[in-house]
Amino acid sequence: MRTNIEIDDKLMEAAMATGKFKTKREAVEEGLRMIKRRRAYDALLAARGTLHWDDSDEGWAQWRAQQALQAHEAEPAPYVPAVPTVAEAAVKKAPARAAKTPSAKRGPSK
Repeated sequence: MRTNIEIDDKLMEAAMATGKFKTKREAVEEGLRMIKRRRAYDALLAARGTLHWDDSDEGWAQWRAQQALQAHEAEPAPYVPAVPTVAEAAVKKAPARAAKTPSAKRGPSK
C-alpha cells in the first residue's frame, strides 16, 4: 500500500544506522513487524502461570489421568501388548503346504 507520511529525519537516520537498512521502506517495515511481534509477546506474558509443560513420560501419564478425572471418566487402561496363544503361534510357524499332484512322466511318444 502506498502511503506518504512525515517521519522525523533524525529518528529515521538513527533507525537506519542501527538496523543497517538500505532503504527507508525496509526500516519502516521492520518497525511494523516489531510492533506485531510485541503484541504476540504481550499475549504470552499474559498467559504466565497458566501454561504447564512437562515433556516426560510420567508427566504425560499424570496429565492424562487428571484430564480423565476432570471429565468424570475412568482412568485410561495401560497399554498391554497382545501375546499370541500357543495355537496362533503354531499356525504362524507352520509353512503352507501346496497340494501335491502326481506329475505325468514325459518321455518319447511312440
